[in-house]
Amino acid sequence: MKELNWEKMQKQRMKLSKITFDPMFKEKFAEDCFKKAKFNNYEYGRKAVESLREILNNNFEVLEIGPGYGTLTIPLAKNVKKVIAVESSETTADYLKQNLEENRIGNVEVINKNWLEINDRKIKDRFDLVVCSHFLWQMKDIEKHLKRMENASKKYCTVIQPAGRDSLVKETWTKTMGKDYKGEFDPDADYFVYLILRQWGRLVNVRVMEYNIERDLEQEIRYIASFIGRYIEVDAHVKRDIEEYLIEKSKGKFFKETCFATVMWWKVPRYGKVGKEVIK
Repeated sequence: MKELNWEKMQKQRMKLSKITFDPMFKEKFAEDCFKKAKFNNYEYGRKAVESLREILNNNFEVLEIGPGYGTLTIPLAKNVKKVIAVESSETTADYLKQNLEENRIGNVEVINKNWLEINDRKIKDRFDLVVCSHFLWQMKDIEKHLKRMENASKKYCTVIQPAGRDSLVKETWTKTMGKDYKGEFDPDADYFVYLILRQWGRLVNVRVMEYNIERDLEQEIRYIASFIGRYIEVDAHVKRDIEEYLIEKSKGKFFKETCFATVMWWKVPRYGKVGKEVIK
């Protein structure tokens, strides 16, 4: 049942947003994400690294799957020997390289390739840590993804996933759509991961980290439109509805939210990988 539920939620989450109020929406949204990654000196990444302090070592070689704009990559690279970052989007990879250059980070290799196209044999047991952050929604088959993560690791794997959606997004959804928000934007990917790993007999260490975000009005409109646009067309009329509600709710120039993410890490067994019983 869980596979069917995940398939349905993941398919909806992967839909392209239908945004018609701004022909430059895609470019502006990418720039928003680029700026968000740096917020408060990469707060999200710093908090994630702190949550992993128990296992991190400055001699580690790390594989990061889906690094995006570098919100985790930058702080992580400062605490390990090397990071191999696999990013499928050419545009995002370019932004990531720009962030690395700005921060004078020289121990990160960016591979502009789809994670699913990486040869498993070439990365088998190569890394001390394999990590993916806010990435699971891209995977149709979570179990297969976790198996591939374990295949590439000789020590640890980590999954970091946002826990819940910003309250303002949920409120605006209700106002715009005329119905209550029921988790449409957030397949509980961390829940599925935990169940799979426990079925495999993995001892999963779980931390919950808190981090902050801040956006101006236009950024907040684009952020909310990117979700709602998967369900309805966000034209000038819908955009105006979103904007009016945000102005009504806002007490200042910026929108601030305290968010949470689940950090899960586990030790990969020396034998019996890919979900099988450990061979003793």
